[in-house]
Amino acid sequence: MPNRLADAASPYLRSHAGNPVDWWPWGPEAFAEAAARDVPVLVSIGYSTCHWCHVMARESFSDPAVAEMMNANLVSIKVDREEHAEVDSTYLAAAAAFTSNLGWPLNVFVTPEGRAFFAGTYWPPEPVQGHPAFRQVLDAVLDAWVNRREEVERNGAAIVEVLAQGHPSASTLPTEFGPVVADLEAQEDASFGGFGGAPKFPVSPVLRFLVERRAPLADRTLDAMAASPLRDPVDGGFFRYATKRDWHDPHYERMLYDNAQLLAVYALAGRTQIAEGVAHWLGTMQLPSGGFASAQDSESTVDGRRVEGFYYTLDAASRQRVEEPPVDEKILTGWNGLAIEGLSVAGAALGKPEWIATAQRAADFLLEHHVGERLIRTSIGGVLSSARATLEDFGMLAGGLLQLAIATGESRYAVAARTLVDTALAGGIDSDPVLASQGLAVEADPSDGALPSGLSAMAAAQHTLFLLTAHEPYRAAARAAMARVAEAAQRHPVSLGAALTVMARLADPVRHLVVVGGGELADFARPRGGIVVTPGQSRAWAEAGFELFEGRTAEAAYVCEDFVCRLPVTTISELEPLL
Repeated sequence: MPNRLADAASPYLRSHAGNPVDWWPWGPEAFAEAAARDVPVLVSIGYSTCHWCHVMARESFSDPAVAEMMNANLVSIKVDREEHAEVDSTYLAAAAAFTSNLGWPLNVFVTPEGRAFFAGTYWPPEPVQGHPAFRQVLDAVLDAWVNRREEVERNGAAIVEVLAQGHPSASTLPTEFGPVVADLEAQEDASFGGFGGAPKFPVSPVLRFLVERRAPLADRTLDAMAASPLRDPVDGGFFRYATKRDWHDPHYERMLYDNAQLLAVYALAGRTQIAEGVAHWLGTMQLPSGGFASAQDSESTVDGRRVEGFYYTLDAASRQRVEEPPVDEKILTGWNGLAIEGLSVAGAALGKPEWIATAQRAADFLLEHHVGERLIRTSIGGVLSSARATLEDFGMLAGGLLQLAIATGESRYAVAARTLVDTALAGGIDSDPVLASQGLAVEADPSDGALPSGLSAMAAAQHTLFLLTAHEPYRAAARAAMARVAEAAQRHPVSLGAALTVMARLADPVRHLVVVGGGELADFARPRGGIVVTPGQSRAWAEAGFELFEGRTAEAAYVCEDFVCRLPVTTISELEPLL
C-alpha cells in the first residue's frame, strides 16, 4: 500500500501516514480513483491540535479491521482544514444538512463527483449513549451506496443546489451602533461574562468591535476572561475555548489566531499585564525562520500516554520537568497576518518596540517566501503547500502589513499590502481547482466566528488603504463588501464582529494624526493612533502614492480631516487641543 501522506506539508496529514488506512491527500486523483472503482469517497477533515481528531485516529483509523473495511469499499481522503480552508468551509456547509453538531473531525461521505450524501463528526469505536459506532456508520453508508444509489445521488444533487444559492443581497450600511452594542449587552452572560453558554469562546472579533466603540461591556468581558482558567497564568496565552459556561475546563489547545487578536484587544483596552503575557506566548510560537507556528496542542505525553491538559495544570517549575505539548509548525499566511497586526497595534499602543520588531521578522519572512508569482497559503520547514491561498490569506496579510507599515513608518510594507488588495480586486484569487471542477466552488461563509472572515479582513485592509491613499475605489470596495452582510450583522452581531468593526470605521469621520520626526511629539502620538515617520520615510510614502504624506516633510505634527490638514504644530501643548 503506497504511503501518500509521508511527505505532506501538513503535520496533521503526516500524523496519519502510519495508519493502515489507504489515505489519499486532497486532489483530483482520489476522485478519479473512486470513479474508476465506482465507490464512495470519505473526506475526513481535521487539524493537528484537534483532540477528538487524535482520539478517532487512535480508536478507528489505527484499527486494521476498520482500515481493511475502508480500503476495500471507499477512497479515503485526509484533509487539514487549516491548509485547505475552502474545502473545509464547503464541506461544513454540506454537512449542516445532516448534523447540527458541526466540528472536527468532520467526516463527509461523497460521491466520486464530490456530492455529499452523509456526514458527521466523531464516531466512537463502539456504540455509546445513542451514538453509533464508526463501523455501523460505514455499514449504513455502504448499504445506501449499493442498494439506494438513486436516493444517494438525488440527496447529493439537492445539497449542491442549496450551496449554490449564495448569500443575501446588499443592504444599507448602519451609521449608528448604539443599538448593536445594546443587543450585545442583552446577550451577555451576566453571571460569568462573555456570550452564550457552554462551550464558551472568546469571540475576539466582537471584542475588537466593542473596544473600539469604548463599550463598558468590553471591559467586563476582557476582565472575566483574564481572571478565568481560559488564560494560562504561566505562559500567558489563551486557550481556544472553555467547555463550561463559567470558563472552566478549557479545551487546552492554543491557537495563533485567537492570541493574535486578543493581544491587540487587551492592549487597546489598556490591560498591559495581560497583553504582555499574550505577547510572551506569541514570542514562543515564532520559529527560527521568523514565521509563526499555527497552534500548540492540548495533549502532552505522560508515562507513554497522550493526556489532554495535564501540562497546563502544572506550575512553571514543574513544567520544566515534563514534555511540552507539541507545536504545529505549519506557517499559515492569513494567521501570520493576524499576528503581525496584533503585535504592531499592541506595540504601538503600549510603547513596545520589541513587539513591533517581532512582527517585522514575520513580515519579512512572508514577503520573501510566501509572496511571489502566487501567494502561498502555508509552508512548513521550507516546504510550500500546493493549497490555494484564499481571500482570508490576502486580506489578513494585507491588514497586518498595513498596521506594521503604520507602526514602523516603513512604506514598503504598505506597498506590498496594496499589491495584495489590488490582486483581489482584479479577481486574482483562484478557487480550489477540485471544487471548481465539481461545481462546488461556492462563495465562502462571510460570518466572523473565532476570526474575521476573508470578506471582513479584505474590507478592513481596503478601508485602511483608503485612509492612506485617499483612493476612493478602496473605500467603495469596502462599503460594497460590508453591504452584503450589513443586515445579518445587525441581527446577529456576535457572529459578525469583524464586519461590524469595519462598518463602524467606515461611518467614523476621516481623521489622521501624522508626526514627522521623533521626540516627545512622536511618543505622544503613537499610543493615540498617530503615524510617526522620519522626513525620509514621509517622502517615500508620498512617492509611493500615499496621499496622506504628500508635502509632509517638515518635522512637526499634522492633524488632518478628510485629507485636509491644519497648520503643523511642534509642541504637545499645541497638539493636544486639536485632538
